[in-house]
Amino acid sequence: MNNIKIRYTFRHKGSGNIEMKWYSIVQLEARAATELSPAFSDEYELVSRDLYTGLKDKNGREIYEGDIVFYDRNIAPSIDSRKYVVKWEDSQFVLTNSSETIDDFTSDIIEIIGDVYRNPNLLEAAE
Repeated sequence: MNNIKIRYTFRHKGSGNIEMKWYSIVQLEARAATELSPAFSDEYELVSRDLYTGLKDKNGREIYEGDIVFYDRNIAPSIDSRKYVVKWEDSQFVLTNSSETIDDFTSDIIEIIGDVYRNPNLLEAAE
């Protein structure tokens, strides 16, 4: 069985800083969450849990839900319209933006350019 990976996004309650931690189910089951990272303490608020898609971008980086990606299919009219968010929808991972949703894509031409938690400005520029 494949090991499921999850990216946890936390916000520090005092500073508002965003912190991300990546864990597999095996790691989480091996010990208490508070032993894995201080981000699991009361000083942090859990913002999101994002699943690993099982795919890597053209640079070899793991693609997770919530990632903002650039997907160049050479058909979009502007660079901003090629920015998508990775989401889980209808039992599959999709790329979506304000104008379309793509459910059949090739990950080796995708490039992760940020995520919706630390780089929301990337999406605002696309709208």
